[in-house]
Amino acid sequence: MDCLFCKIIEGSIPSTKVYENEHVLAFQDIAPAAPTHILIIPKKHIATMNDVTREDDLAIAEIFAAARHIAKEQGFDEAGYRLINNCNSDGGQVVYHLHFHLLAGKKLGALLAE
Repeated sequence: MDCLFCKIIEGSIPSTKVYENEHVLAFQDIAPAAPTHILIIPKKHIATMNDVTREDDLAIAEIFAAARHIAKEQGFDEAGYRLINNCNSDGGQVVYHLHFHLLAGKKLGALLAE
């Protein structure tokens, strides 16, 4: 499979890991949009949010648990953070492996660009 994130999971492309368990991997984004910009991905290849099935419920729950864990561990849980999933081209998805952007470290602006 020619998936960038699958290659990061298997270790053939390096990343700066922030969190990992049996179901998910979290790593620093190489083009951060905020002082803290971490990508959280399931280890199972799921192309988009539209492709999530009931069998993926645990992986999705683990993504949210990872976000809470990272926020608390890095100390921005109380100040706040944003968790974003982009789906398909109009939603801004670039890499077609389900992923969530965890953004923090400053007051975040509007959700939609004008």
